[in-house]
Amino acid sequence: MPETIFINDDGFIESTPTYLFDYSDLYKAEPIEAGLQWFAEAHYGLSIGFGLFSLIGHGYETMLKDNLSLESYFLLKEKFSASHFDAMDMVEFVIANGMRYIDFNVCAPDGFCLWNSESCQYNSSNSPAHRDLLAEIASVCEYHGIGLCLTYSHGKNWHHPHAPQTKAIMPEGGANLQIYKEYVATQIHELLTQYGPIAAICLDGVDSARTIGADDFECLDLYKMIHSLQPQTLVSYQQGFTGEEDFFTIEESLPESDSPAEIQGFVNQQTQKPVQVRSSLTPGFLGYNPDLAGKHLNEKDVWELLRKAGQYHYNFLPHICLMPDGSIDLEDMNTLLEVGKRIEKNGYP
Repeated sequence: MPETIFINDDGFIESTPTYLFDYSDLYKAEPIEAGLQWFAEAHYGLSIGFGLFSLIGHGYETMLKDNLSLESYFLLKEKFSASHFDAMDMVEFVIANGMRYIDFNVCAPDGFCLWNSESCQYNSSNSPAHRDLLAEIASVCEYHGIGLCLTYSHGKNWHHPHAPQTKAIMPEGGANLQIYKEYVATQIHELLTQYGPIAAICLDGVDSARTIGADDFECLDLYKMIHSLQPQTLVSYQQGFTGEEDFFTIEESLPESDSPAEIQGFVNQQTQKPVQVRSSLTPGFLGYNPDLAGKHLNEKDVWELLRKAGQYHYNFLPHICLMPDGSIDLEDMNTLLEVGKRIEKNGYP
């Protein structure tokens, strides 16, 4: 799908991201509104998790649950090959399933980056894979008109010595939050200036971030930077951290009106804002786990979750975690393909 190209009043070339092709007129006038309208009408996407944790098969927080030292966990980088990670296959899989976007977790709480970050050598390019996985998937998404959202662990980074909840050796004199904030800003700047159009930045780790506070974390400044670098890029921080987010991301199910305030966030206060609900296809578990083979959500489960999303007007994101080699689990692949066939035949429920 080609880009729509404009020459603005100052003589500069402007182009519409391919995922916003149908909103090109609105994008020219109000890019953030174009992004919001696209998101509200997207309905269905795919959340993809992959990283060092995949090699062990005990989930995102395997370092904590298995009581691994940072040094022993760091050694997993030397075994990270991503030999069967195929961006083209993944994007074509998304298209075949009737999905409009991908949410790719580029940095989990362990701090390992799936792009060639200049600010951190703890990344996929500096591993046996020698690959910038984000560059690969971003290129294919833009070519096919699929929106690309990036999940980034902001409130937790066990590898950075100045981050909240770090597991690294503390520097002499203690942690300096300002150093970590500058590191985050540098990384977000990389993501938004080196990989083409990004539909959304989905920040993660709000439970940890609350111990610092939104003001001390300077989240509003971070949001402004995101919007300044790519005006159409939406910002999410789980169920809401400051209330200034463009949409909310909820794990598993919408919070009840009598849920604790930290669970509700701003979801039940700012009901005009879009919401996406992310549900793991391995119930109660985030990450590849061979022990759960045969226990994943099936076609009927996913269809019911998609139906509920339509009923309550939010986007639905089934979450899959790639196998240790970077391939999609066949159990999840077959389930989602069957759902895709039903969508093609009957439309969204």
